Amino acid sequence: MARSWHILREEGALTLCRQRPPRFNVAVAADLPKADPLRLAHQIRQDMWRALQDVRGFSPVVRVAQTAEGVRVTAGGRVLGLVSPVLAERIEAVLEKPANRGRWLRHAARGQGADL
Repeated sequence: MARSWHILREEGALTLCRQRPPRFNVAVAADLPKADPLRLAHQIRQDMWRALQDVRGFSPVVRVAQTAEGVRVTAGGRVLGLVSPVLAERIEAVLEKPANRGRWLRHAARGQGADL
């Protein structure tokens, strides 16, 4: 049975999480050009999950907030138990990979009309 994702909207930001309230036991931020926030959050969540599915008790959380230059993405999530010091590095590698960024932005551009 598929569980739904919570989409929390506040002024200027969107948060995508599996469990409420969203919690960042580990988080990494990156700036990206303006794009559809929900499409972007889902794409980042998928890649982050693929990279971290071996982390026991990990539940992804992605927050996309408007900035003057585009959007600030905070990716990470909830971790049951101890947070490994390399976990943030693994998330950063997902966020900084040029192929990921290009794919995310192409996908998110299709829904360019959406705002936060």
